[in-house]
Amino acid sequence: MAFSLSSFLKCHPLTTHSQNPPKPFSFPPPKPISLPFSTPQERVFTVSSTILPSKAKELLPEFTPKQLLDTLRREDDENSAFNLFEWATKQPHFTPTLSIYEEILRKLGNVGSFDSMRRVLNDMKKLKVELVEGTFFIFIESYAKFELYSEGIRVLDMMWKDFGIKPGTFSYNLLLNVLVDGNKLKLVENVHSRMLDEGVKADVSTFNILIKALCKTHQIRPAILMMEEMPMHGLVPDEKTFTTIMQGYIEEGNLDGALRIRDQMVSAKCPASNITVNLLIHGYCKEGRINEALNFVQNMCSRGFSPDQFTFNTLINGLCKAGHAVQAMDILDLMLQDGFDPDVYTYNILISGLCDVGEVQEAIELLNQMLLRDCSPNTVTYNTIISALCKENQVQEATEFARVLTSKGFLPDVCTFNSLIQGLCFTGNFSVAMELFEEMKNKGCQPDEFTYNILIDCLCAKRRIGEAMNLLKDMESSGCARSVITYNTLIDGFCKDNKIEEAEEIFDQMELQGVSRNLVTYNTLIDGLCKSKRVEDAAQLMDQMILEGLKPDKFTYNSILSHFCRAGDIKKAADIVQTMTSNGCEPDIVTYGTLIQGLCKAGRIDVASRLLRSIQMKGMILTPQAYNPVIQALFRRRRNNEGVRLFREMQETANPPDALSYKIVFRGLSSGGGPIQEAVDFSVEMMEKGHIPEFSSFYNLAEGLYSLSMEDTLIKLVSMIMKKANFSDSEVTMIKGFLKIRKYQEALATLGRVLNSRNPERTYWG
Repeated sequence: MAFSLSSFLKCHPLTTHSQNPPKPFSFPPPKPISLPFSTPQERVFTVSSTILPSKAKELLPEFTPKQLLDTLRREDDENSAFNLFEWATKQPHFTPTLSIYEEILRKLGNVGSFDSMRRVLNDMKKLKVELVEGTFFIFIESYAKFELYSEGIRVLDMMWKDFGIKPGTFSYNLLLNVLVDGNKLKLVENVHSRMLDEGVKADVSTFNILIKALCKTHQIRPAILMMEEMPMHGLVPDEKTFTTIMQGYIEEGNLDGALRIRDQMVSAKCPASNITVNLLIHGYCKEGRINEALNFVQNMCSRGFSPDQFTFNTLINGLCKAGHAVQAMDILDLMLQDGFDPDVYTYNILISGLCDVGEVQEAIELLNQMLLRDCSPNTVTYNTIISALCKENQVQEATEFARVLTSKGFLPDVCTFNSLIQGLCFTGNFSVAMELFEEMKNKGCQPDEFTYNILIDCLCAKRRIGEAMNLLKDMESSGCARSVITYNTLIDGFCKDNKIEEAEEIFDQMELQGVSRNLVTYNTLIDGLCKSKRVEDAAQLMDQMILEGLKPDKFTYNSILSHFCRAGDIKKAADIVQTMTSNGCEPDIVTYGTLIQGLCKAGRIDVASRLLRSIQMKGMILTPQAYNPVIQALFRRRRNNEGVRLFREMQETANPPDALSYKIVFRGLSSGGGPIQEAVDFSVEMMEKGHIPEFSSFYNLAEGLYSLSMEDTLIKLVSMIMKKANFSDSEVTMIKGFLKIRKYQEALATLGRVLNSRNPERTYWG
């Protein structure tokens, strides 16, 4: 086993390579999915002495305690087990043993039937059954299972006061451990103090549990000091001691600290098992140090380490999370060669990893392999594939996949429906999404907050706010929690629909419903108020925001800044930037772009240009949103050369010009006042970059070309536009026909009509 993994790591460095294309998905019948049920409430079992328990028929007339014990252990239903136990105790030839009593106590503890447990314990006392310390462990574990930790602590009193059994080291260790696992660290401190007061001697396990408690609270240094104290108590740290501290370091993202503890472990000559090695492999993978993890495994294999199932699962998980799912498939092959059966966890990691890198069909092929190997997929398996298909815009395939699975026994859960509903919304199939939403409810699957938020967001984007509000009411009536995301989505929808008063009502509702408003809530409403020219209300809202402990960010300030820039109030705009800076919020490129736009609107182009230069001096990467207002202002003042020069500067030193940049320059060049050839050359350049000239500007250029008898150039440009805009053959023939007989006005009119009928994007045509 060790040899094969080591050989694999030597022969297969971590490189990307392709696999054979997967076969189409087939649908073998999935095994039924067992769904979890809610935690049972306290139950008291009763038995009718006139009815013979069904399991009693399996016992011989003179059954032995061992036969009854085996029958009880096979019985999954706690009520039936209790009935059988009660029946057996009434048989004249039979006396239950301690093992039988403890088994029935475990059965009752599993379902939280504590009254029945205490009644059984009292019966044991009356019958003078010799109890041992371990009997009470069942009570501690059962109380812990139902998070009744105070009751678990009272078991110590019950042991001594009611039964004369003094709690020893094992009792305290068990209690301390369940308290640590339940994050009841204050109670850990109390129980440990009681242990010391009672004179109960701590052993290595006691220290290990206390070290685990310290590590859970990120107190690694105190945990190390506690380990160093162990020899003073005549105790030697064991592998669990060292690995607990290593785990603490790894959880904090400090693998190097864990490796230092391993060095101490080696120096102390403490034997190490697969637990130590696997933990460090996990640490390497958790930090994304995959190559180091593989090298570490290779090194340990050369020292006799034999990889186990956890080793393979850890490597597969690490590779998948690092985006190397294809290489993880090689580890799966090796795992199979070494005789390990991958479990559902292994397959789920791989399927998720393949889906994350877009290999959905290969994930489906792996699902087939999983089924053929008699490993039952669970809802996570199927939901991962359905979600991936939806993200790949294969919503129809995802829906069909889910329907076939449903017909074969798979029960879709809320995650299944959410993936399909989200996919349908994103692909514009909102009506189908709503049908699925209704089907979901009809099938008894309760929509959750995520379901409603998807639909509400889609409705708000479509300006169907009334329907979105109906869904909010549906959430309330069904008892579904509404979070800040739900309310933020509605506020944003109302603001975008210019219904600010309704947005304010939703804002007020949040407080009444006990939903805390966050930065997004305030920023959305502040932006809406500013766009509605209610800047004073926006300023008051910003004050309220600060009183609630939220600090305005660049989005807050940029919204108010935009209002003053649109109004041409440069002084107040500059004051906002000054306030922003003094409050420790650094202006970004959007801030400066907005201010530049305001300066240009106010006719202060030279100031805007200087601001542009100062931004460059700060080392910020300028965007078209910063350049476009200045370029536009320059062209409007017939300063064409400066406008073109600034455009070329943007091409060379900033983010690439956008469609609006090209539109501004072309409009300026084609409006006259400069060489016509420059406008012609620029129109060719912009089409090569994928931007079609807006027709009104092109018409101006066409008139200039016609007046200068440059018909050939005009025909060439028209042909380029038709090709770039994908005109049909009949449209091209018609326009070329007009050009051929020199009916240029008719040709241009047809060109404009066809372009306008296409309803082109605003980025091209403004």
